[in-house]
Amino acid sequence: MAVQLTHLYGTPIRQRPTPPLTGRRTAISQVRAVAENAQELLKSGEVQAIRPKEAVTAIDSEGFRLLDIRPAWEWEKARVRGSVHVPLFVKDEDNGPIGLLKKWVHFGYIGLWTGQYLTTLNPDFIREVEAAVPDKNAKLLVACGEGLRSLVAVVKLYKEGYKNLGWLAGGFNRANESDFPAVEGPEKLQYATIGGVSYYFLQLLILLQAVGKNS
Repeated sequence: MAVQLTHLYGTPIRQRPTPPLTGRRTAISQVRAVAENAQELLKSGEVQAIRPKEAVTAIDSEGFRLLDIRPAWEWEKARVRGSVHVPLFVKDEDNGPIGLLKKWVHFGYIGLWTGQYLTTLNPDFIREVEAAVPDKNAKLLVACGEGLRSLVAVVKLYKEGYKNLGWLAGGFNRANESDFPAVEGPEKLQYATIGGVSYYFLQLLILLQAVGKNS
């Protein structure tokens, strides 16, 4: 799921509405800043990039705890047993006129095909992580579906004092079935981000592959 740009900045109260072009540039600059911060953390070694096939070793032998920051509907489909779940994004519950318009547009362009809800940043993300993992010296391997949202989470956590961080490079989507043997839920871990119409295309593709192998 792509990170929604409007979640990374807000319009101050009593400020005149930002012209669309200016707002778009501000959003892009915010995203660019997050990306640059994440890249610097990875380059400097402050955050360790860990591939899915290395994750179990990092958890079992190096003491990392897996922090799954995917939204609830992805986590319910498939999750690694024993992982800590704190969503970075939550379902947008704004049912005002603007909120409903955004949901309608989102559904038409994204939700119908991916099954993803319109989301907003979880305002309690850091507090919930602190409640689940109060020791900020703990080793946390931060993971999501594609590796993008987890980069945002890594930057946030690092700024809040978590210094022993790992990032699941490429996310669960890049994992093979053997990478995380202890998986719970009705779906395969690498397909948990897929929903909507895309899910049925995926099932058709899997069926055709199985038929091809049998024939």
